[in-house]
Amino acid sequence: MTPLRVYLLLGLIAHKALWEILKRRAGVAERQPMQSSLFRTLVKIVKAVLLVAVAAQTVVPEILPIAHDPLVLRAAGVMLFTLGLGLAMAGRIELGDNWLDIEDARVRPDQALIATGVYKYVRHPIYAGDLLLLVGLELSLNSWLVLAVGLLIPVVVIRARMEESMLSRALHGYDGYREQTWRFVPFIV
Repeated sequence: MTPLRVYLLLGLIAHKALWEILKRRAGVAERQPMQSSLFRTLVKIVKAVLLVAVAAQTVVPEILPIAHDPLVLRAAGVMLFTLGLGLAMAGRIELGDNWLDIEDARVRPDQALIATGVYKYVRHPIYAGDLLLLVGLELSLNSWLVLAVGLLIPVVVIRARMEESMLSRALHGYDGYREQTWRFVPFIV
């Protein structure tokens, strides 16, 4: 395995490890889910399959290579991967106990508005970071599968809008916060 592939795999492992450590520390697994068990199970399976597929891609030969000499592509990919990884992890750390699994989407009674750190600029740094991470990973691996990441964008946008609607109804000050921040990318989106 090349150092690049090791870096990408270790980044994915660090991402998942942070989520699991913070989830257990906050007792998220013990909280009562709001969604049906079938829905939760289906989402968990999809998440697990995607994680395994992406991680496996770092150890198999190139899939659908884009370029014969991908040095610039790989360099751009590593930068995007690193930026996305850092953004997603910073967002997760900043959320602390306010974070819930995507399949448990709801506003908890003790939930607080987080408007510091990366949340001072972006309302959804985890979503934005994860998308950047995936684009960067695929570019680093010189793979046309980078186009498949585009299929996730509408799903993420819909999900973000649903969350914003819930938070707007339940969290005092969220509407003002929403007016002062960008959804995914500062000064753009």
